[in-house]
Amino acid sequence: MRIAVAGGTGRIGGLVVTELTRRGHEAVSLSRGVGIDLLTGVGLRQRLEGVDAVIDATNPPVADIAEAEHAFATITRNLLTAETETGVRHHVALSIAALDAVAGNPHYYGKRAQEREVAAGSVPFTIVRATQFHDFPAMIAEWTVVDGEAIVPPLLVQPIAPADVAAALVDTALDAPLSASFDIAGPRTEDAVDMARRTFTARGTDLPLRASWQGAALGVEFAGEVLIPAPGTRLAPTSFDEWLAAGAR
Repeated sequence: MRIAVAGGTGRIGGLVVTELTRRGHEAVSLSRGVGIDLLTGVGLRQRLEGVDAVIDATNPPVADIAEAEHAFATITRNLLTAETETGVRHHVALSIAALDAVAGNPHYYGKRAQEREVAAGSVPFTIVRATQFHDFPAMIAEWTVVDGEAIVPPLLVQPIAPADVAAALVDTALDAPLSASFDIAGPRTEDAVDMARRTFTARGTDLPLRASWQGAALGVEFAGEVLIPAPGTRLAPTSFDEWLAAGAR
């Protein structure tokens, strides 16, 4: 199949391109490097000629709720318009598990706007909602370093390996559209502070950690079991321990 990947040079998009190629499919990257502007739609129609499905793994940087809603909704509308014009048969969007449980985060507002556009469009779709990635705690630790010490909120998560997310997106694109969403998660729950500490150790990074919501990159709306997926969630195979053993990348 010929499958286009929006955000094909990004973290997950790049893994999707690799996975498609490994399976013998043609991956068409939708990125600025090939003349595509997802926020204006420039170049999209020509690039989608002959494409069977589109996987949207975009993750635009956003500063506030208004910017997030605008960016995610605009990109999605532009993709769907070009897909309709070129006869794309399946739109696959990467979203976030427990999306409706978090109210105050701009990124979550943007993802909800994206999902609304996908559901309202005319292209058959499937939305894949993934839990946080294995490197998420280390990433948010690096966002907030005070006096040489990283602050990590005491989150409970059920993290998933990025490569497993890419594989799930490819599986979904190759299947028939569900016109619905489903959740995917890693095999077990983990503590974010412990995950960040073990990730830095595996990478040989010397960064002291402090567990706190005060000054953390995320607010208390993420506390408790908010991020834990619902029963029946599809479980990916790679555990956090296995990801660490493979190099924590």
